[in-house]
Amino acid sequence: MEIESFYFDTYALYEIVAGNPAYRRYIQGVSIIITKLNLMELYYGLLLTHSKEMAEKYYDTFVEYAIEIDDPVIKQAMEFRFANKYKNLSYVDCIGYTIATQRNIKFLTGDKEFKDMPGVEYVK
Repeated sequence: MEIESFYFDTYALYEIVAGNPAYRRYIQGVSIIITKLNLMELYYGLLLTHSKEMAEKYYDTFVEYAIEIDDPVIKQAMEFRFANKYKNLSYVDCIGYTIATQRNIKFLTGDKEFKDMPGVEYVK
């Protein structure tokens, strides 16, 4: 049985940390890809809503899944953002979506801006 791979955007990471039952199936038996930009957003969000200890815990939990961002990804992501400038897409999400698209894996999110886009696994 092949392990399914997903790019977890920061929304998905928050939902997993929060214990959202809709995200339970993504906790085990899947391959996770993120970038340190997602960790940056998660860390800051947890500092705001919880504590430094919690931010540290989850940063350390997810850091092993972080990959580097190369120059072609940055350029393609900004072209994608430009093509969708009518939507409220963050730089970090555009980079993640581009990585997922390039790797032919699903972009896991609950962000409404991505709801009907190809290659998105939309979970609320």
